[in-house]
Amino acid sequence: MSPRAACRLEALGFGEVYDYELGIGDWKAAGLPIEGEGIGYQTAADAMRPDIPTCEPNETIGAVRERVVAAGWEACLVIDCGDIVVGRLRFVNWQGNPNTLAGDEMEPGPTSVRANEPLAGLVKRMDRRPTRLVVVATAQGQLLGVVIRDEAHRLLQGEPPEMIWAECDGCPGRWEAVPTRP
Repeated sequence: MSPRAACRLEALGFGEVYDYELGIGDWKAAGLPIEGEGIGYQTAADAMRPDIPTCEPNETIGAVRERVVAAGWEACLVIDCGDIVVGRLRFVNWQGNPNTLAGDEMEPGPTSVRANEPLAGLVKRMDRRPTRLVVVATAQGQLLGVVIRDEAHRLLQGEPPEMIWAECDGCPGRWEAVPTRP
């Protein structure tokens, strides 16, 4: 069962909730380094930004709004159970009563892609919809970051991102694009 669903079931009071073990597919989908043939195309991990604001379901939308706006964003992701993405709050979601809980206003289960998703195909889908940003998560639903369409277009056109070294859980670290505010 997916960790997102498991998280929600636990929150609803279910006791015995199970998940599956990780494998090489999960390693690749998490955007962790791999070696071998067939590598060389750009992926969602190449354009991913890890700095999107997050909140927990039990936070008030007033507090969330204040923090997200101060960070220069118009949305945040709702995470629970160890950084599992369970929802999204957009600007429109926090216009009501500031004491309402984020979990009550969130859009549950936002669409996500894996870090090894080919970037060119992802951007084409984002253009067709039009979608401004897409959540990047592990196969278990753990948040890695987001791909912003305009930034991904620039990367595909050959504009190299400015890079910083980033530590990550379960890996020795990796280079990531320096975040720029959307």
